[in-house]
Amino acid sequence: MVLPMTIAVAYTPDEYGEVALEHGIAWARSHDARLVVVNVAKHSRFEEDPDFVHGYDLEQLRHRLAGAGLPGHRLRQPVGPGIGDLIIEAVEDEGAELLVIGIRHRTPVGKLIMSSVAQKLLLDAPVPVFAAKPGQHPVP
Repeated sequence: MVLPMTIAVAYTPDEYGEVALEHGIAWARSHDARLVVVNVAKHSRFEEDPDFVHGYDLEQLRHRLAGAGLPGHRLRQPVGPGIGDLIIEAVEDEGAELLVIGIRHRTPVGKLIMSSVAQKLLLDAPVPVFAAKPGQHPVP
């Protein structure tokens, strides 16, 4: 029996996470793949983390995934300081063959001063990474 392809999406509740989710859903539909959405909290006080989905927003995300028509979808919400490492760990645990991320523009100074989760994922993920920008719509 051949297992279906698994696509992982690094999700945050903003325009970057939304574009990643749109592309991940489109990829999963076009490849009859399983979708794993990974939403990471930076610390155990996740209710204060704006990138962590909880409460009503979590229910809305679950409803959206259920309505996407993708059997076997999964939502993972690991907690810890190494966001990139936690996403990579989820990719490996789930056996994903593709990681979809949303990326944002950073200034040249911002690139020098700050590390980037997207940069870590692009360089260290054990699978190909598809980077989507807000405003890009998935091709059916």
